[in-house]
Amino acid sequence: MLHFIVNPHAKNGKEVIARLRQRLETAGEAYEIFEGANREEMMRYVAELSDGGEERIIAVGGDGTLNDVLNALTHPERTMLGLIPAGTGNDFAEAAGIPYGEEALDLILRGEAKAIDYLDCGPWRSINIAGLGIDVDVLERCYKMKHGSDKGKYFRALLASLIHYRGQRVKVTSDGEEKTFTALIVAACNGKQFGGGIPLDPLAILDDGKIDLMLVSLPKRWKIPFYLLRLMHGKAPYLPIVERVLCEEVSIEQETGEYIQLDGELIASRSLCCKIVHGQLRFFRG
Repeated sequence: MLHFIVNPHAKNGKEVIARLRQRLETAGEAYEIFEGANREEMMRYVAELSDGGEERIIAVGGDGTLNDVLNALTHPERTMLGLIPAGTGNDFAEAAGIPYGEEALDLILRGEAKAIDYLDCGPWRSINIAGLGIDVDVLERCYKMKHGSDKGKYFRALLASLIHYRGQRVKVTSDGEEKTFTALIVAACNGKQFGGGIPLDPLAILDDGKIDLMLVSLPKRWKIPFYLLRLMHGKAPYLPIVERVLCEEVSIEQETGEYIQLDGELIASRSLCCKIVHGQLRFFRG
């Protein structure tokens, strides 16, 4: 049985679901589609499925929907997880080689769920990128905006952050090594990109048993746009302001910030502690 978990607010969710139904009926595949009224209802349903034993659970939406489903699993080691990208942000799909929309169904019907890593962040989980810095500042500004499209809000928030962001003083401890500095971005990466297509760590591998820790120091203010452009072109590992560290565990403490982000979702916390969980989750991917 395939269990599709739909974000009712996904950008193209209804259209994708209609096409999924057609393909599933043609294939003669047993399935059910759950469209919860809200996030809490959806997560309760996923938890019940996960409790029931080995299941194929497919998130239909963007990075936020996938993160919710992952965090709702009571037994990740029993689950075969999949994704039909249909959201505003589909960064993890890029790293996992998953095509947009109903074409992703081919990976589920014809492929095999492969072992994949994820980040255990204490009370939360992350499958793509967790961290803090200017990306969190942008998200905070986005969430405060009441008008405009998602992309419009993000663009306006990014411009405001470029003008006002002053960096974040952080202490980072990874595999026993400690470093304190003023950060533009600090990110624990399993996936490759965030922010709607910024390839922060193009060298990341989803099943290598390592966290790719990206430490991006705050440059002089007038250089921030230049470095962000370089980041957007996948040059982060080669920039002088970036240190890339492979580790299995990391603790990040910020002096003044109130939020971190997990797969693009804001979480109220002054610190982020992650360890890699290797090979215990199976995922339908390219």
